[in-house]
Amino acid sequence: MTKIELETGGSVWKVLAKEGNQVAVGDTLFILEVMKMEVPYEAPIDGEVVAVHIAEGDVVEEDQLAVEIKNQN
Repeated sequence: MTKIELETGGSVWKVLAKEGNQVAVGDTLFILEVMKMEVPYEAPIDGEVVAVHIAEGDVVEEDQLAVEIKNQN
């Protein structure tokens, strides 16, 4: 299981990943707005999204858990 944690605080602008989605390395999972800049977060592995802990419009903090991906075997 790979856990995607936030590198910085900000506002969740767009969530593209949904539970059950298959993702590949480099797919954009969600986009944060940080100081008027869009910061995309990409999948670091191929796998299935098993949990999304953020929603569009959320104000989030550094190190907050955002998405969990189950490794593809």
